[in-house]
Amino acid sequence: MNMTMTRKRAATRSQRKESAYDLGLIIATLALVGMGLLMVTSASMVMAERQYHQAFYFLYHQLFVLSLGFVGLLVALRIPVSLIERYSSYLLLLALALLVVVLVPGLGRQVNGSTRWLSLGIVHMQVSELAKLFFILYLAGYIQRHQQLLQNTLAGFLKPLALMGIACALLLLEPDFGASVVILMTGMAMLFAAGARLRYVVVMVVVGGVLLAFIAIASPYRLERLTTFLHPWQHQFDSGYQLTQSLIAFGRGGLTGVGLGNSIQKLFYLPEAHTDFLLAVVAEELGLIGVLCVIGLFVWLILRILLIAKRALQQQLIFSGYTAFGIGVWFAFQALVNVGVNAGMFPTKGLTLPFMSYGGSSIIVNCIVIGLLLRIDYETKRGSRR
Repeated sequence: MNMTMTRKRAATRSQRKESAYDLGLIIATLALVGMGLLMVTSASMVMAERQYHQAFYFLYHQLFVLSLGFVGLLVALRIPVSLIERYSSYLLLLALALLVVVLVPGLGRQVNGSTRWLSLGIVHMQVSELAKLFFILYLAGYIQRHQQLLQNTLAGFLKPLALMGIACALLLLEPDFGASVVILMTGMAMLFAAGARLRYVVVMVVVGGVLLAFIAIASPYRLERLTTFLHPWQHQFDSGYQLTQSLIAFGRGGLTGVGLGNSIQKLFYLPEAHTDFLLAVVAEELGLIGVLCVIGLFVWLILRILLIAKRALQQQLIFSGYTAFGIGVWFAFQALVNVGVNAGMFPTKGLTLPFMSYGGSSIIVNCIVIGLLLRIDYETKRGSRR
């Protein structure tokens, strides 16, 4: 009898240990990161050899950034969610301050006409990546504190929108149109999920859409992107060059692709092949099957994140639940836009493919986010066992 009880207790402890963190989320993340490393290497080898005389230059840098991201993941995994909730408003203020600092001449680093980076020595931090995360944390904290006010009054709905408008305005000054759209869509989704009245959400989405459309039309280079997106082949040797080369990559790939490493478009035809247009190289080398595998991995990742959010909300962990929900919307929307841009369905936005595209700050922040999600899931499960 005692032996049986001991075995049952040991089995229970083992089960609890195995299910402490969401295994599906970990596997999906590792699969995306692994595929990203493979495709970044394939897409960048020729360019790296010509520019740096080292074919694996971008791979080594990506591995270094991932190591920093893994450290950030471990740190996030150790921080109690209650501590993050307590300082969520201060994190938003920090994000707004950094968005201002990056615009100061001499402090912000300009690349391709946009001032989006702060130099931190060995890495360059893209402030908008932190702003996305910190805004989600602030909004989840606001919902935790003022959900009744948000659901029943216009003032409760407008307060977070005002801060959202300030963040988007600062991002547009960089300019970073894509990040501002991500924050706007993620914020509206979180407010709607938290119970904000539908008419308020619809009105603000329409107003925000009109304002963003006006901003896009009023800016010559954004207007050029829109017209190019509608008729890329009419501008294939100037403003439509990048999009048409991406479409050629999709066309060459067919169902099964031309084979890993055999892309022609990455040979200086397709700009940003290892960053924003990495999926075009996937389409050319691995075909429709490869693209569907990438999309399937993202669907799996998002479903795991939303499941974490659902479990947290079922345990009445409001801040944790809406934080996870906001992160799920963020990744889903950004991945959708990147896929759409590569396939010629959306205008070029400059948004990376999470966990896969070559980058610094985006990879680090994405890893930190995974650590936060695992912490949320751990605390949720621990609470449900009590």
